Amino acid sequence: MTTQISADSLHRLVKHAIDSGTAASVEEAKALFQGYRLAVEIDPAAAADPVQQAALLTTVALSHRVFLGGVSVSGSLATPLSLAMPLGRTLADAVVALGGAPGAMPDGTPTIVIGGPARERRKGFCIRTATAGWRGGILPIHSDLCPTGGCAMPLAGMLAAGLAVNEAFLHVSGGSSAVGRRPVGLSLWRPGSDVDWLQSDESEPTLTYLPSHLWLIGLGHLGQAYLWGLGLLPYQDPSAVKLVLQDVDVITESTISTSILTDAKMVGQKKTRVMASWAEQRGFTTSLQERLFAADFKRQPDEPAVALCGLDNAAGRRALDQVGFDLTVEAGLGRGYRDFRTMRLHVLPSRRPTAEIWKNNGKIESVENRPAYAKLLADGVLDRCGMTLLAGKAIGAPFVGCVAATLALSEVLRVLHGGVLNQLIDIDLTGVDHRSAVRHTADFTRLNPGFALSRL
Repeated sequence: MTTQISADSLHRLVKHAIDSGTAASVEEAKALFQGYRLAVEIDPAAAADPVQQAALLTTVALSHRVFLGGVSVSGSLATPLSLAMPLGRTLADAVVALGGAPGAMPDGTPTIVIGGPARERRKGFCIRTATAGWRGGILPIHSDLCPTGGCAMPLAGMLAAGLAVNEAFLHVSGGSSAVGRRPVGLSLWRPGSDVDWLQSDESEPTLTYLPSHLWLIGLGHLGQAYLWGLGLLPYQDPSAVKLVLQDVDVITESTISTSILTDAKMVGQKKTRVMASWAEQRGFTTSLQERLFAADFKRQPDEPAVALCGLDNAAGRRALDQVGFDLTVEAGLGRGYRDFRTMRLHVLPSRRPTAEIWKNNGKIESVENRPAYAKLLADGVLDRCGMTLLAGKAIGAPFVGCVAATLALSEVLRVLHGGVLNQLIDIDLTGVDHRSAVRHTADFTRLNPGFALSRL
């Protein structure tokens, strides 16, 4: 029997195999991903460290959406969960809640080790995460390299996890021969390519102040990654955090494949309601805006002045400088099978108006001539309209949104710690070392976005 498929049900990374021509049918693409498995280990010395726990939980939450054959986790999983996340009492509880399975995979399974020192070289793909200060990345398991500097902050662990899952997926999907054999990382304090993430950076501050008033626009792939990152931050008093959550959509099957806080039980529910429930379990306070984001309203003085934008359409982005936010961090991700690992972040206000930044002239690459689409049409699974709609949906990978969210949240944290903001950041996860960051020319020293204290 032919698999029934629609634009709202297809896994957004499985779609990569269809659009690229790697798979000749939806069934073949799904079978390919069902064959992807991952082993995750947490180093015994790292298990109680909140930053390493952040790396572990993020790795599991991301990888179970990518490695559909299963994610097994081993190590000291009886360790109490020290993060204030609503995921149970122990690491084992959290692993299960996030879709992983305690236990081991067969030898030779691609492996991510969370934290710890260099280990003996292994056959096959095996990397380890590494963090220090505001820096996170990955290293070959046997590498003697290690980032130096102060105690890491949680977003460094989240960043390392996103880079690790990206590297593991590059491996199983036929990346270059360098995959798993190279150090890959960056600094969230100074994300420019001139900064070596392995070197100590005396300019990095201790994480002292955390954002307390934020407006999240869009609660899909990026919006949920923002929420996950906020949940990892060590608030002394989570109830001081006031969030406005804005979206109009309901959760679909395809949402699960990209969005880190979504599971199958949520399908059919409003994104705002489900994400508000999660945020309130974390201790945050929420209010909801269930309307399209557009230029036909104004932010009120008692509402958050700082926005994190996760919209995937130019029309909404063009309104970002018209509703009264003092600071907006916007992240845009690549959509096609060639560029889905790319991201571009903007910090607004900018020298150029948003209407000029996002002109209505974008083109989407045609993929309708790929064998899988022709088969869907020939088998009568989709008509021509349905096929066009499916072909136009973006490819999405949760690890891409994860990395983008750490960068976006760090811009807000940099305001609170007197750092320099970036007007633009461009990164392609296939070549992180070739990223670019352009410093912002505006003066944000008088901006008071609202803050709460960290318990670090």
